[in-house]
Amino acid sequence: MNVEAAVRDRYAAGARSVQPELCCPVDYDPRFLEVIPQEILDRDYGCGDPSPHLAEGDVVLDLGSGGGKMCWIASQVVGASGAVIGVDLNDEMLELARSHHTAVAARIGWDNVEFRKGRIQDLATRIEPGRGPLVSDESVDVVISNCVLNLVAGDEKQQLFGEIYRVTRRTGRVVISDIVASSEVPERLREDPDLWSGCISGAMTETGFLDAFHDAGFHGIEVVGRQADPWQTVEDIEFRSVTVRAWKGRVGPCDYLGHQVVYRGPFSEIQDDDGHTFSRGEATEVCEKTYGLLMRPPYAGFFEGVLPDGTNVPATARIDCGPAQDCC
Repeated sequence: MNVEAAVRDRYAAGARSVQPELCCPVDYDPRFLEVIPQEILDRDYGCGDPSPHLAEGDVVLDLGSGGGKMCWIASQVVGASGAVIGVDLNDEMLELARSHHTAVAARIGWDNVEFRKGRIQDLATRIEPGRGPLVSDESVDVVISNCVLNLVAGDEKQQLFGEIYRVTRRTGRVVISDIVASSEVPERLREDPDLWSGCISGAMTETGFLDAFHDAGFHGIEVVGRQADPWQTVEDIEFRSVTVRAWKGRVGPCDYLGHQVVYRGPFSEIQDDDGHTFSRGEATEVCEKTYGLLMRPPYAGFFEGVLPDGTNVPATARIDCGPAQDCC
């Protein structure tokens, strides 16, 4: 089965006429929908809403932007000082998005959206004329996607997550809504082009989806949205929407300069993805890089930081990792 062809044909049809079976019910902020033409709203096939996790001034990349609905929502959230790039491979969807570009931008009051043609698992390659890569290294603050990652072939998903990591700025983040499965999808279902293009056969397990962010190098991985009831059930496998937020910035040298953190609770003890263990109320020495991570979202507020200025250093400080430990 040619996954890319199956997806292309299904979503080309979805650009021409409404395909209600392709989307989950999602409650978007109605304020942001007022400027978007009904034709785009009708042909949107999402399963979540990453927009509440965007901020003014963000540079946003939307993977699988389709008719442009999430791009125009993001445009309003990030404001005139931000920017939005939509990437899609489907010519019909790009035509739909571009046909309304001038009118929607005028309604919003600024034009900070650009639609580019490309494969989301290969963001380095331009398909349409242009200079440089489709999306440059560490050039966006936030990568978003809405029910698209599952449409990428299984043997290309590792490359996909690597590309997401590459284009995200060092202190940036990703907010991805997608369909996950309650157990591994069997091979016979993966060979069904209708199930694949219908966001079923390409779904990863929920744990596998989360692990993919970690394996790519992200940290602070959170499930910020999860459907309680399954969207569909096929052969006793439940398929539901989740929205995951994760952060970049975990890599780098571990320089021990005397930084310490005190975990405030509410748990008696926690462990982060790098193996550091923090006990409530105890000062723990960490490297400068880890200190910086714990002072920023999503950890900010859970830790009190103690700078290495020679004062206010608790005598009970406990060293939890040393230079020999690989926490990079």
